[in-house]
Amino acid sequence: MLQPAEPASQEQTAAMRLLPLARFSGSLGQKVYQTLRHAILSLAYSPGEILRKPDICAALGVSRSPVADAVARLQVEGLVDVIPQAGTFVARFSMQEIREGAFLREAIEVAAIELVAPVITDDQLLRLRRNLTVQAALVADGDSPGFYALDGEMHEMLLSFTGFPKLAQVSETAWLHVNRARQLILPVPGRIKATLAEHGQILAALEARDPAAARDAVRSHLRQLITYLEPLERDRPDLFNPPESA
Repeated sequence: MLQPAEPASQEQTAAMRLLPLARFSGSLGQKVYQTLRHAILSLAYSPGEILRKPDICAALGVSRSPVADAVARLQVEGLVDVIPQAGTFVARFSMQEIREGAFLREAIEVAAIELVAPVITDDQLLRLRRNLTVQAALVADGDSPGFYALDGEMHEMLLSFTGFPKLAQVSETAWLHVNRARQLILPVPGRIKATLAEHGQILAALEARDPAAARDAVRSHLRQLITYLEPLERDRPDLFNPPESA
């Protein structure tokens, strides 16, 4: 007779959520920070969930020091809340921060696409087409994480075409909390296919070297996120900070 499986321990649960340190580069502290950050941004740890440092240390095979340092960095980024005498918790979403981040990202990408559209090269267009071809294949395979990664690469590529090397970093910082929140809507039925279609509209505008059409396509694409997230604040209040009073 088959015996029921033993429930996973908290240490095992942490190990399942955290990517192996070997996947990352840099010092031990940098690797611990990167795997924890990835787990939070990918929602492997849910907003409001407690982070148990001993379990993380055991899962990663490290001492408390690099974990404590990683948590301090994540706190500065606003990804965790450290509450004295209570513990360390994954930060809940803030619609105010999400709206601000979306506003900044739109301002950056619209300006970037208007600059790039008239002068985009054939080689740059080829790189975008190849990226979208892979995106389409991932959609067909139902690979949401893979699609999400290629989506990010496409936006980084567009920003890099401006020739401004710091632009992608500034945009990523502004987009941080939005990036985490958008994980909530990728599983929404039809959303990934709609996102792929929006990417196709951006590419078509760039192929036409039409700044106005490219601007409108990027703006429409980025604004879809808030349209999907605002109902979630109402339907899943456990994931969000209480709305700030006027």
